Amino acid sequence: MAKIKKKVKTIKIDADKCNGCRTCEVICAAYHSQPKYSSVNPAASRIRIITHRLDDIWLPVFAGEYSPSECMGRDKYIIDGKEYDECTFCRATCPSRDMFKDPNSGLPLKCDMCEGEEGPLCVEWCLNDVLIYEEREEEVEEEVEMEEMDAGLAALIDKHGFDKITTAFARMSQNK
Repeated sequence: MAKIKKKVKTIKIDADKCNGCRTCEVICAAYHSQPKYSSVNPAASRIRIITHRLDDIWLPVFAGEYSPSECMGRDKYIIDGKEYDECTFCRATCPSRDMFKDPNSGLPLKCDMCEGEEGPLCVEWCLNDVLIYEEREEEVEEEVEMEEMDAGLAALIDKHGFDKITTAFARMSQNK
């Protein structure tokens, strides 16, 4: 495969500055509501704040790639005397947890960096400069990416089975 230059967008997190205000969650949920800014459902946010209030720990985590299977990692981490399992900090949407799934459809969510805006709104609205937006160019292997609809259909098929999905589509197409 050929190498191509690709613009890589990332959000760096300075977790020491986070106070758990959740402004990032609110603006993300509002931006991704249909129509935009019509409602705020934190379950639709592509960023979540992992909290342990008694220990004053606040950690923003972004929705990452969909994984159709559970990972094998079940390591434990101890941070400031508190034990966390590996899933706590994982960005992937997978069958073993519902952290980054659309509350209405159950489809996996992924941070899209607020495509169509100048940059991610969570970064713009962050009150304590916890989130830092960065763009850089990297040489990467050219790859074929699954279309968004293909990924959504694959997730539905994994969850409900091919027969149920085709039956639902047939029923829906008759109603139109």
